[in-house]
Amino acid sequence: MFEQVPATTGDFLMRSVSICTTREVLAQFIHTIRFSRMRRERYLVQTIAVTLLFVRGATLFCSGQPLTFTQHRQGGIDTFHANTIQLKPVAMQAAADQPSPRTDQNSMTAHAQLLEKARKGRIDVYFEGDSITRRWGTSDQQYKDFLVNWRQNFFGWNAANFGWGGDTTQNILWRLNNGELDNVNPKIIILLAGTNNVGNKSPQGNEDSRLDETIGGIKAILDTCRRKAPEARIVLMGITPRNDNMAVMPIINKINARIAKFADAKKIRYLNINDRLADKDGRLLEGMANKDGLHLDVKGYQVWADALKPIFIGLLGPRAREDHAPPPTGDPSVANRPTF
Repeated sequence: MFEQVPATTGDFLMRSVSICTTREVLAQFIHTIRFSRMRRERYLVQTIAVTLLFVRGATLFCSGQPLTFTQHRQGGIDTFHANTIQLKPVAMQAAADQPSPRTDQNSMTAHAQLLEKARKGRIDVYFEGDSITRRWGTSDQQYKDFLVNWRQNFFGWNAANFGWGGDTTQNILWRLNNGELDNVNPKIIILLAGTNNVGNKSPQGNEDSRLDETIGGIKAILDTCRRKAPEARIVLMGITPRNDNMAVMPIINKINARIAKFADAKKIRYLNINDRLADKDGRLLEGMANKDGLHLDVKGYQVWADALKPIFIGLLGPRAREDHAPPPTGDPSVANRPTF
């Protein structure tokens, strides 16, 4: 049934010459690697990977020609044609409460810029988060109106923005654990995180894993901030509405209800502005967000600023006439993009 090719620590290759049942594929696979020199760890990874080929809805961890599935039965796949399946090590996503870097060059460059930013000037208010946070205080030309709004509201409080677009809680944790908050010692930290963990995929069943995972990730960020900046007061923001798929709003609402309990009336405050951004169903009010139904527009940022300023006044006093925060940073890929 198969042309056997000895398994190596890098690959396992099967060539099918007929239709195979799942049992026969697994048996042949295990037989082949059982007598190879494959390390125990790789044996386990490869076995799990080939098993996942037959889990309904699982991602196919293979390269080469695609599989053609036939004779489906309820709850699984009965048979398939396998053409040159090459299984390779599976890259597993880190848990939401574990640090994980963005390894693309643009994100690494941005991280380097934020490290430099953290060592400049004086930072009394430290904003942390993803693109919703980042766009507010960025130097990117396309968001110049947001920067004007930022300065109108926060100049004199030495506020600096450390958000980075696309970050999950894992990515924020990695940045915080790799120098971006070291020795900054802000007086206030504003944290808005979690929307990229939720995403816009419709809920799967009554118990969606994103709920506990995102809450755990946010809790891990809070713990890291308290460890690295023990004197700071933290303002934990509720996740803002996503209208790119209204089906995820129940997840966001449940997450917000639970992270509100992290407030301790001492070091952590919880602030939810969703009732000022959206209606009771979570539909963003006109002008609050841009057309993607996710990122805030100037009107939405002003709602956020109006909610923060009384807190800043209470903790820092009125705004000073001078500001000593470091200059804003932007998206390196935009800065290096040629203009015509």
